[in-house]
This record gives sequence, C-alpha cells and structure tokens, in this order.
Amino acid sequence: MMSTTDQLVEMPAPQVREQRADGLSGWPMAGALILGLLLGIALVIVGGATAPGAVPVTLAILGALLGLASLICMAGLTAVAPGEARVVQLLGHYTGTIRTDGLRWVNPLTKREKVSTRVRNHETELAKVNDADGNPIQIAAVVVWQVSDTAKAVFEVDDFVEFVAIQSETAVRHIANSYPYDGPDDQLSLRDNADEITGRLSAEIAARVTAAGVEVIESRITRLSYAPEIAQVMLQRQQANAVVAARRRIVEGAVGMVELALARLSEQNVVELDEERKAQMVSNLLVVLCGDRGTQPIVNAGTLY
Repeated sequence: MMSTTDQLVEMPAPQVREQRADGLSGWPMAGALILGLLLGIALVIVGGATAPGAVPVTLAILGALLGLASLICMAGLTAVAPGEARVVQLLGHYTGTIRTDGLRWVNPLTKREKVSTRVRNHETELAKVNDADGNPIQIAAVVVWQVSDTAKAVFEVDDFVEFVAIQSETAVRHIANSYPYDGPDDQLSLRDNADEITGRLSAEIAARVTAAGVEVIESRITRLSYAPEIAQVMLQRQQANAVVAARRRIVEGAVGMVELALARLSEQNVVELDEERKAQMVSNLLVVLCGDRGTQPIVNAGTLY
C-alpha cells in the first residue's frame, strides 16, 4: 500500500486550461460610460453654480463620484485585434481569455495580457550532429506552430516563444541522431524517406511543446547535408553506389534481352545453335549490351563453323 507521501508525489501537477471570458460588448459600455462622465461633470457644475446648501453640495459630490466611477470603468475597455487574445487575471487569479475581436469591456481591476494566436514560423539554426551511423551531418528545419491554449502559454512556461524554439532544436537533433543520413532501401533514412521523417519530427515537437499550449501545424527539414570534412568522401561513396546500381540494372536488362533473342531464334527456327555456339552468342551479346563504348563488329565471311 502506498503512503500518503507517495501518492502526493505521483499525482500530476494541476494545469491551468483556457476558458472563455469575452466580457461585455465594448461599444454600449463606452457610450454609457461617456454619458455617465458627462452627467457627473454636469452635476458638479450645477452643484457649484448654485448657492451653498445641502442639495447643491450633495449634487456636486454625486457628480464627482459618478465621474470618477466612469473614468475607472473606462479602464475596462479593451480592444482585441483579429489573431490576438487577452488573458485576463484578477488579483493574480486567472479568470478567462478574451478571443472575440473588437471592443470589449471587462472588470477594470483585471490585468489583460496580450497573446498572439496567429500562425508563426520558427526556423532552427543549422546544427551539426551525428546521424545513427556516427557520420557528422548538418541539419535544419522549419516549424509552423500556433498557440491553441493561451492559459498554458502564459502560466505553464516562462516564455512560450523561447520554449518552442529550444524544444524544436532538441527534437531536430534527436531525429538526426535516430536515423542514418543514407541507408539501404529497407531502412528509414534522412535523405530517402523525407515524408516519414518529417512526420515523426512533427509528432515529437508536438509532444514536447504541448505543455505550453502550442499546436504544431507542420514541420519540414529545410537543409540536410554531410559535414564539410566528410562531404567529399561521402560524395565518392554515393557515386560508387550509383555506378553499381546502374551496372546492375544494365546487366538485368541485358540478360533479359539475351533470353528473348535466344527464345525468338528457337521459336522461328532461324538457326540451329549448339550449346557452345549459344554460349558464344550470349557472351557477344552481353559484351555489346553491357559495354561502355560502342563495339566494332567483325563480319565473318566464311562458314559459321
């Protein structure tokens, strides 16, 4: 049985989640507050212009209080632009987020912090890391992200923009360390499997920044290359692999053409060849089809044998 202390340690920390608090429409409130201010000024003027007495003094005091209250309430008018939100706090307590654009009115004693909800780009620095095979490579990526939970973005991390930048750099380095730059066809590699790698990169970045209330829309590897100190050697290896692959394809095609030629000669009874002459013919055809340069044919003017 777990003790109370163990249970407290294992319980996850409570997180602040966004809740809507759009307040009141600002234009009617602005009109009412302006009227209240003008009325307060009028009462002060009327109370000060008449002869001293209880009623004029009371009117002046009421007018001053009304004007002061109107001025204080005007501080609650908040203009919200499209693509922005306001995180509202009252005496250190989160009360909600204003997402409705336009002029809104909330409690004038609250603190309203602006948070952009627009789509943003972050391009990581060109990092030099080792791939899964230990080869030094250079890699950079761009991350498209957007704030989805303004409460988490403000209260869960110190600076959500810097948080996204650091976590993106970390995810890019981890992905680069997990896969080889170039590998066989049955293995994922950074160069040959860009779609699968970027999908896993997006998933890892999204998992890392979810604590900040950030949604990752897309991520792409923008730069990928071997480090300069091994780039020339790796280029020669790639060229050698390309030559081998091309030769393999040429040999496969040549063998197929030779098989087709022998089958057609046999089906149409063009010429009867024994096994030795077939081997000679196969050798000649392979030389012609697989050679790098054009062959010089030799015409036999005598008999076949």
